[in-house]
Amino acid sequence: MNTRTQIQWDHDLIQRYNISGPRYTSYPTAVQFTDQFGEAEYRAAAQRSVEADGPLSLYFHIPFCDTICFYCGCNKIATKDTAKAEPYLERVYKEIEMQAALANAENRQVKQLHWGGGTPTFLSHDQMRQLMAKTREAFNLQGNDEGDFSIEIDPREATGETMELLRELGFNRVSLGVQDFNPAVQKAVNRIQSEEMTQDILDHSRRLGFRSLNIDLIYGLPLQTVATFSETLETIIKMSPDRISVFNYAHLPERFKPQRRIKDEEIPEPSVKLQILEHTINRLVEAGYVYIGMDHFAKPDDSLSIAQREGKLHRNFQGYTTHSDCDLIAMGVSSISQQANTYSQNSYTIDEYEGFIDNGKLPVIKGLELSDDDLLRRSVINQIICHFELDGDDFSRDFNIDFDAYFKEELEFLQQHHRDGLIELSGNKLKVTPAGRLLVRAVCMAFDKYLDKKALTQSYSRII
Repeated sequence: MNTRTQIQWDHDLIQRYNISGPRYTSYPTAVQFTDQFGEAEYRAAAQRSVEADGPLSLYFHIPFCDTICFYCGCNKIATKDTAKAEPYLERVYKEIEMQAALANAENRQVKQLHWGGGTPTFLSHDQMRQLMAKTREAFNLQGNDEGDFSIEIDPREATGETMELLRELGFNRVSLGVQDFNPAVQKAVNRIQSEEMTQDILDHSRRLGFRSLNIDLIYGLPLQTVATFSETLETIIKMSPDRISVFNYAHLPERFKPQRRIKDEEIPEPSVKLQILEHTINRLVEAGYVYIGMDHFAKPDDSLSIAQREGKLHRNFQGYTTHSDCDLIAMGVSSISQQANTYSQNSYTIDEYEGFIDNGKLPVIKGLELSDDDLLRRSVINQIICHFELDGDDFSRDFNIDFDAYFKEELEFLQQHHRDGLIELSGNKLKVTPAGRLLVRAVCMAFDKYLDKKALTQSYSRII
């Protein structure tokens, strides 16, 4: 097992540090985005990205779902009529053209592409063909099946024919939503999905040569117990995906309307959730998976595991990634781009999004230009959350600072973490202990200058 990612379960430590906090898919987090950042600022960032001439990553948000899962907090629209996606896709095609013109797209290689949602496989086969054709016309996608081109799959809607089409279009990575196989849990969250249909999609994917298969699970859903989730976990282990994500269900019915259909009294107690997580981590590590961090596990020969061993793992809006060299252009409603040390987000509603596009404007409604301090802290947090260690002397050289002086208050704050056993401190070197790895977000939070008590309680889910 990778000794750098061993886990030690310490219940007292978890109880003390299981606070609310960011997931750090970005730093600064989206809470800091401002409407002072709009289309003009985005265009300026895109020009700087062109001048840097680096590779690209593309993200497309497909907000449609056939049915609504009650736990979902994503930006989505429920409909069974794929024709309703046509007006939206027409605007996405126009955004593709606008973004490609800004990005000098014909001269820059796209190494990574992802369709998320919603449910991308909600689209008809013709719509999927058209979206990929428009993308290939405008952007220079890496050939020979060498790029990382991934899509989120709902096994309830996908068929063997769907998987054949996706492979034909160039996708080589798929992520399957499962969440839980227990029938009572599935009924409680309005997601009925058999083991057989999931296995069928996995079998098709393997036969077609998809090189990475991920399965998503959620713990903390209504009616879950340690015993029932263990049964789901054993089924998943037998399915042998390359990656497994195990997310904590955050019950926020005041923010996400579908969650109001979930009965509060059916949600597992915090102590049960912790037992489920403890068993899950121990069982997956025992089964040979590497604990990448946060909620991600991967087989030792997976690219995430390799990148972590080589010190090249990165984290962005899509989670852990091996493509830190790419600027991210995100298209579609509510999607978030990352270009030339800026973040920007598209409008949240389809009507507003389509209005921007129809008027020939990019649909950027807010964002942020990172300061030198933001860039430094982002690099520090990324190093900790991806690799569980930090060498301040390296940062002193790379950023031309005195690390000890620059982060004097932070290092003093972390002394308590050190005394409690979350981290080891030696001079300017920090290492997250096996007992602290589940709580790595709490360590990262020490370097987040924007956090306050109000933000912690109102804007973020608990760490575990």
